[in-house]
Amino acid sequence: MIAPSELILNPDGSVYHINLKPENIAHDIIFVGDQNRVEKITKHFDSIEFTTQKREFKTQTGIYKGKRLTVMSTGIGPDNIDIVMNELDALVNIDLKTRTVKEELTSLNIVRVGTSGSLQADIPCDSMVMSLYGLGLDNMIHSYVIDEIKETEMEEAFITQTNWDLRKGRPYVIKGSESLAKKFESDQIFQGFTGTAGGFYGPQGRVLRLAIQDPELNRKMDNFNFNGIKMTNLEMETGAIYGLGKLLGHQCLSLNAIIANRADGTFSEDPYKAVESLIEYALNKLAE
Repeated sequence: MIAPSELILNPDGSVYHINLKPENIAHDIIFVGDQNRVEKITKHFDSIEFTTQKREFKTQTGIYKGKRLTVMSTGIGPDNIDIVMNELDALVNIDLKTRTVKEELTSLNIVRVGTSGSLQADIPCDSMVMSLYGLGLDNMIHSYVIDEIKETEMEEAFITQTNWDLRKGRPYVIKGSESLAKKFESDQIFQGFTGTAGGFYGPQGRVLRLAIQDPELNRKMDNFNFNGIKMTNLEMETGAIYGLGKLLGHQCLSLNAIIANRADGTFSEDPYKAVESLIEYALNKLAE
């Protein structure tokens, strides 16, 4: 039995942080970072059956074109992903009454819909990217046993090509869901390799008042190449989602609307339209 200190439940029986019970979620789940983006997605739904929010974790479940979907905000960063992924998994794979792991496990479909900046000139503003791989530059996932799910050759290539300082922790590479990638692929969306940073400023090469360990890291990431695979964008969740998803047996895919292009210094003239286009693309692919 899993102790109450390890799996914390609210007085109503819902899981502690995300405030959900098993019946509140669909099999297909959309992640967004910002809680205000949840309703930008669910405004397209035919109906909404459930809504809750605790802290930054807002959830709505409803029907879109006959498909039951859940939209959930995760907040920012790998630490929040650790909470959301583990608690979602508990909803479907742990009996919350007996506190025991179920004999038959459920695999959820989890699609992240976010925004990002492109690292490559040929992936322009207002385009869409789906991440075939996630590169984690954070250390959260190393709390788990991950040797069997890593893409070790890509990790080694990244460490070598960027002269990565291992005092910051070892980068990890995890492949996203092949089945979801096949479902979402089209000539409308780029296939990418997404970096996940553990912070917004120094970890992504931004300098305000503090010097950073490697001022050349962004340039090195822009130039990374592993058998033709280049880094396409940088954000703060994908690697963690892919790592925990693969460990827990869930199908995960990250989609990003590109609102800036760092290679040519441009920014989208209408980032809201770019995000709306990605939302509609994701919803229609899930409903197919």
